[in-house]
Amino acid sequence: MPDKHDLHSEFPEFKEQIHQLKQHNNHFAVLFSRYHEIDHEIHRIEQGAEVCSDDYLEQQKVQRLHLKDDLFTMLKAAEVTA
Repeated sequence: MPDKHDLHSEFPEFKEQIHQLKQHNNHFAVLFSRYHEIDHEIHRIEQGAEVCSDDYLEQQKVQRLHLKDDLFTMLKAAEVTA
């Protein structure tokens, strides 16, 4: 079973910031949505529900990682201003 990579599992300590930013920061909300779309797609591929090339899967994993880094940066900044 592949690991869960949703943001609430990745950053449980930022549960409140995730909720606040999704509600009040459109850029965060867009990145959050994109992150979860890619994470869900990767999960389906790893479960065998979708077929793709290894290169495509790796490309999606890299994109997910970059989005997670961007979201984490925004969460840390929100923590400082909270």
